[in-house]
Amino acid sequence: MPTRNDTTTDLALLGVLAVLWGASYTFIKIGVETIPPITFIAARTLIAGTILLAIIHWRGLAMPTDAANWRRFAFQACLNSVVPFTLIAAAERSVDAGLATILNATSPIFTFLLTALITRHEQVTLRKLVGVGAGIAGICLIIGTEALGGLGHELWAQVAIVVATVCYAGAAIFGRGFKGLDPMLPAAGSMLCGAVMLVPLSLVVDQPWTLTPSLASILALLGLSIFSTALAFVIYFRLIHTLGSVGTTSQAYLRVPIGVGIGAVFLGETLGPTVWLGMACVVAGVAAMTIPVRKPALAR
Repeated sequence: MPTRNDTTTDLALLGVLAVLWGASYTFIKIGVETIPPITFIAARTLIAGTILLAIIHWRGLAMPTDAANWRRFAFQACLNSVVPFTLIAAAERSVDAGLATILNATSPIFTFLLTALITRHEQVTLRKLVGVGAGIAGICLIIGTEALGGLGHELWAQVAIVVATVCYAGAAIFGRGFKGLDPMLPAAGSMLCGAVMLVPLSLVVDQPWTLTPSLASILALLGLSIFSTALAFVIYFRLIHTLGSVGTTSQAYLRVPIGVGIGAVFLGETLGPTVWLGMACVVAGVAAMTIPVRKPALAR
């Protein structure tokens, strides 16, 4: 059984993960100003994967050599990096970082729905169902406002972020299958597989040698790759095993105020009243689903 120290460590790591991923949306917003999304994410996965591989070698570990594990890494890459990273990067060319943070924070909602409908490895309770309802209401408030104004470009960008969020939910569940591996191995494997898929696409579509990225975009790419990807994914895979898929995605309700705050401070972003209301619903829903219920103490 986990000790009190283990639980404290996991909760601290959950907070660190929320900060790292909360900052990622601002990094992305700055990065895609002068670097196309596919090239930006190809570089992100390549840099992060290379860093993780170097750390693995330094620790004296070795990557798996069997085809089965690498097929699992490739599938995890599609769910956790290739598709969602690219969708979010493309969306943030028109959507604010704070808004992207809020929409993407609904990952526990979709993780719960997928576990309830498919894997059924976590308990369905009335409290979680209420949380799902609140989270979905928040999404409808945010996206519905744009929809009422017509099917504009920003609406499709917001929908793309929600699709990316569903991918993250699937990745949280599939990531449970790496229990026999050191957390760094699936983190590095999925990043490297993502790079193998995206780098050739970047060369064909964007011809990156013709780009002239700004210094701010390059620094944002490095910050995103080193801290919000390489370090964050090591923490993520550890917590998947210790806290479970829904428990790990609970950092989403912490990530919302962090991500929105960073966007406001560094990018000067502001939210409209409907978005604030939607954010409150999302945070309340995610918190209701993921904050543990205290069990009454036994009478002595």
